[in-house]
Amino acid sequence: MARWKELPSGLDSREGRLVAELRRLKDRSGLSLAALAAKTGYSRSSWERYLNGKQPVPRGAVEQLARLCGADETRLVVLHEVAVQARRQAPAAPVPSVAGAAEPTGGTTNGQAGGTANGPAGGVTPGPEPAAVPAPRSVRLRTFLAGIAAAVVVAFGAGLLTGGAWADDAVRGEDAGTSGYRRGVAYDCDIARKDGELRAGHSTSREILLDTNSTGFDVVEVQCLLREHGFDPKTTDGLYGHDTKEAATRFQAARGLVTDGIVGPKTWAELRK
Repeated sequence: MARWKELPSGLDSREGRLVAELRRLKDRSGLSLAALAAKTGYSRSSWERYLNGKQPVPRGAVEQLARLCGADETRLVVLHEVAVQARRQAPAAPVPSVAGAAEPTGGTTNGQAGGTANGPAGGVTPGPEPAAVPAPRSVRLRTFLAGIAAAVVVAFGAGLLTGGAWADDAVRGEDAGTSGYRRGVAYDCDIARKDGELRAGHSTSREILLDTNSTGFDVVEVQCLLREHGFDPKTTDGLYGHDTKEAATRFQAARGLVTDGIVGPKTWAELRK
């Protein structure tokens, strides 16, 4: 799993929440940035900027990553809308002041250079400060309505999150493939057929994408099933390394699948037979 850089300190927390969720999906998919670029309409450098908080993530990228990883697209779109609203509400950068013209030196009065006997330098007496002009009523109304809309969006997003949207890992249980997993442990394979499909006792996944550097019980499940089908990955430690990818590639070739060594829905379906 990639070790992510710390997000920029000035990044809004709502934008950071969206980026953190996209990072989690990317890690769970096992896809590299290059693989993401190959499977979406966004370049590797674009994904690097999006996932490190250097550039706002476009909605299209959010939707494509959600579909690619089999995630809840609606929830991610809500997070994206909340982040967009946060950007719109961000205060504008202060406009630098412009240096005024040099004060006039003027003549002398009563022997005092650059001023008058009873006034400031240059002989100019400042007038009264202009009165503040209130914003037009229509502008104030639009601002008020925008604030209400932002509150609704945030409340809706928060409701999804606290109401269970963030708990999808708990709902999917072992499909998340990480709870209780320990690196460096060779796990036993408990092969059995249940509900018409082959299982090894570590995960019930059928959709998650696994590739080089993926880790967890989903990988253990794949390793056990590959071994059961006669394509020994040489380990059941939950680390998707060279031997596991090579075994998966041979299995795909034998089943007439695309031989990319990436375990996706079609490869899962064949492994479960």
